[in-house]
Amino acid sequence: MIYDHLKLDNQYCFRFYTVSRLITKHYQPLLAKLGITYPQYLVLMVLWEQDDQPVNDIAKRLFLETNTITPLLQRMEAQKILVRRQDKTDRRKVIVSLTAHGQEMMEQAKDIPLAMSEGFNEKTLAYFNQESNLRQVLDDLIADLDR
Repeated sequence: MIYDHLKLDNQYCFRFYTVSRLITKHYQPLLAKLGITYPQYLVLMVLWEQDDQPVNDIAKRLFLETNTITPLLQRMEAQKILVRRQDKTDRRKVIVSLTAHGQEMMEQAKDIPLAMSEGFNEKTLAYFNQESNLRQVLDDLIADLDR
């Protein structure tokens, strides 16, 4: 006999895992047109908000370790999306900056959020329209788990 709290259907974490996988799957064809992956898209969004950031700041913003993000940045640099350089005042810091190509990609990506919402039914969209509540619940959950 299995304990109720060990049943897969009773796990919120499984639902979050599944939603995350399915969202990434839906992003894939949209991002393929830009030649990037979902993690690369996240890096771009961070740099579109504020260019010229240290690797550590980007990693922190994405809740990643620097040893996880470094290979990702190397691939993006090989794609001529961004450049990495040592900070002039602190040689231990690596600053990441968008190239002209990386900046131009923002215009190409501007319709991606709208395209993502097209797959949702009205009930789901209603939750997103109450975004402050949903966003706050998710932000609180992230903060609790990040302690």
